Parts: sequence; C-alpha cells; structure tokens
Amino acid sequence: MISYLKGIPIEVTKNTNNRVILVLEVNEIGYELQIPSKLAREISQEKLENIQVFTHVQIKEDQQILYGFSTTAERELFRQLISVSGIGAQSGIALIDTLGLEELVQAIVTGNIRILSQTPGIGKKTAERIALELRTKLSQWRKMVGVTVTSSAAMPSLDILEDIEMTLLALGYTNEEINKAISTLSQDNLMLKNTNTEEWIKEAIAWLSQ
Repeated sequence: MISYLKGIPIEVTKNTNNRVILVLEVNEIGYELQIPSKLAREISQEKLENIQVFTHVQIKEDQQILYGFSTTAERELFRQLISVSGIGAQSGIALIDTLGLEELVQAIVTGNIRILSQTPGIGKKTAERIALELRTKLSQWRKMVGVTVTSSAAMPSLDILEDIEMTLLALGYTNEEINKAISTLSQDNLMLKNTNTEEWIKEAIAWLSQ
C-alpha cells in the first residue's frame, strides 16, 4: 500500500461531483488524489512547491481511488470514520472539512450530536451512530496522537451556542472557524460564567480577527 506521496502539486480542481482533486507529480508521474478543502486552501494560499501527502487507497471493482491528507492523524481519523456502518469516503471527507480534526474528535468523544449534524449529509441518526461506535476508540486514540479535547461541560449554554453560530455564519465565518473560537473562549472560566450572548459574539469576532 502507498503510505504517502511526496512531490510537486500541479493543480487543484473540483470535478463534476464537486470533489476536490489534487494532481501531484512524483518522479514524473501524475497522481490524482481527492483531498479535503483545507489542504487545497493550504496549497493554493501558501503556494507550496513540494509537499508530502499521506494517502489512503480505496479499491473498488472498477477503479482505485487515492485520498490524500496533510497529516497521519487526519488520515487515521478518516479511516476510523469510514469504518462506521453507513459512512462512506465522501461523508468522511465532509466531516473533516466541516469540523476539522480537533473539533471533530471532540464532538465524537463528548457525544455532541448537534455539532456532528452540522456536516452536510449527516443527520441526527447518523451522528448518533458515529458517536456510539467511535467514542471509546477515539478517546484512546486522541491521547496517543496528542489531540486535545476539552471537557463537554466547559461550553456555553445551548441557546448561546445557537445564537453565536447563527450570527457568525451570517457574517461569513465557517463552522470550523466558529467551533475553534467557541472552544478557545470556553477555556476562560470568566467567559463560561458570562450569560450575555452579545459578549460571546463580540469576543468570538475579536478572536477570529486576530
């Protein structure tokens, strides 16, 4: 199996199924890999000339598909996700794209169905199945790879969370950015005691603007 590829990114495009495809040249051979949007943005924004992509190979009857990830941890999380009944590769990519590695692991370990359900194509029942099947596995795995997960209790109330998300989404921020801001602010005990939604939104915007 191919563990990783190291080479020159030739182009990043979206195919007709809206999947992000990277063409990576390795020793004068061009490999097509489906990658998360986050990796595509890193390649485009940082104008990376030589990259290492950790791969997962999916073999079907009529084709072989390569998936690429920026870290081994991200690839292993993808593999955990597609081991869940009913979760295919596209759902796995979508979950990583929507929430990011740390936020996704935290949502699964703490059983946060509301956060998991933010991913397009992931309904409440599917989110519950992901949390049920992976909670214990990822709780152990995250410690091995050093992924930090905050306490599920260390979060603002559901009403405040919903208001923050609705406001920041309307301002153009992504779910990944919003979840990171909330997670960071929730580490402040003074903020956790604050029940003023406007203060939370103000502090979240300030953090995102840094």
